[in-house]
Amino acid sequence: MFTGIVEETGEIRELQIGAEGAALRVAAATVSAGLRPGDSVACSGVCLTVTEVTGGTFRCDLSAETLRRTSFRTARPGRAVNLERPLAAGDRLGGHFVLGHVDGVGRLLCSDRSGDGRMMRFEFPRELERYLVPKGSISVDGISLTIAELGHASFTVAVIPHTLRVTSLREIAPADLVNLEVDILGKYFERFFQLGLTPERSHALTIERLKEQGF
Repeated sequence: MFTGIVEETGEIRELQIGAEGAALRVAAATVSAGLRPGDSVACSGVCLTVTEVTGGTFRCDLSAETLRRTSFRTARPGRAVNLERPLAAGDRLGGHFVLGHVDGVGRLLCSDRSGDGRMMRFEFPRELERYLVPKGSISVDGISLTIAELGHASFTVAVIPHTLRVTSLREIAPADLVNLEVDILGKYFERFFQLGLTPERSHALTIERLKEQGF
């Protein structure tokens, strides 16, 4: 589990794409120093498993499914990636719960200056609309952002200068693809109501149920 607070911006050094997936190597001195084979790491919002760490770089394998469902299908060496190691017990949750499971690929529509920051508008797959709310959280390339405005097929986020400096958003241009992950809480609420788990129909553990069972 991650928080959407980027630790370091790495650089893709190698991306070898084959019929069954890809091999990715990222240069990142700080994050690499704390990784070992088998660890998880979020790369621009995609949870990957580290297979090798050497010389300030780390390597991960991407399945064909990951390539198909994420923006890595258009990635190239030299591209910046947002990196975050998993949340550890006792860490502060500075952003929101991010799993690293991409829900869809979005596209930057426009980026307008707003003081020293930016107002960025992204197009998103229509099937994600039911999970988005104004002032709610969304992960964009692994960055925890707040939705400032929500339309039927796009949303706008206000990006502060600090976020521009320390993430890949400083390099993004209109038509670029981004990985989107909606707030997992929205999915749980949807599932709850799909199953009709109202208080009257649920089997929640209550004082009354404990008494009924003889406790």
